Amino acid sequence: MTAFFITSSGTEIGKTFVACELAKALRGRQRHVHLLKPVISGFDPEEIEVSDSFKLLESIGVPPTLANITAISPWQFKAPLSPDMAASREGRRISLSELKGFCQEQISQSQDLVFVEGVGGVMVPINENTTVLDWISVLGLPTIVIVGGYLGTISHTLTTLAALASRDIKVPYVIVNESEENPVPIAETAATIKRFVPTSHVLTMSRTPDNQMSEQELMLLIDVLDI
Repeated sequence: MTAFFITSSGTEIGKTFVACELAKALRGRQRHVHLLKPVISGFDPEEIEVSDSFKLLESIGVPPTLANITAISPWQFKAPLSPDMAASREGRRISLSELKGFCQEQISQSQDLVFVEGVGGVMVPINENTTVLDWISVLGLPTIVIVGGYLGTISHTLTTLAALASRDIKVPYVIVNESEENPVPIAETAATIKRFVPTSHVLTMSRTPDNQMSEQELMLLIDVLDI
């Protein structure tokens, strides 16, 4: 069994997009993949088809029913806010120990690969005094950081990596996922990031006209991940 945490430099960067494309490609190689999205905000049980959890389940061939979504995303909140704010609106609180226990149980029961997708960026609060960074830290999983190609991404990326390094969290892979607007080719952005994080593989993910990942880059990612 192999497990990774997937996080990002912010929201709407492409964590779910990359996780889904990676899972589909791995399934094509006859690998069993389990995807978790334990915490999800902006979730409407009446419109589950637009949720990240729905997309994750589709990518691994699991019927995206509400029951199956709840199985991988037990902390669901309606407000499209940070988890601590969204939970507070409902008179609820996310316990870090419970979140850790859920992830560890799911990972221990898996037969093969597990990807745990976080929420927002690494410093997003999950309750009044803990963040996604604390969540990653208590799990101790190697972490894949998804970033964009937009103006400002280098600073956001290096700040994210510095926060992870402060907890001795291993980041073997950084993926520069093409944004809608990229001021420079993403290969140049990746090369700049690589200068500051020589111990990480820094890969690029371009999107094809039909909004899919480049097949060549996706296969390279799988090969580099060695999974």
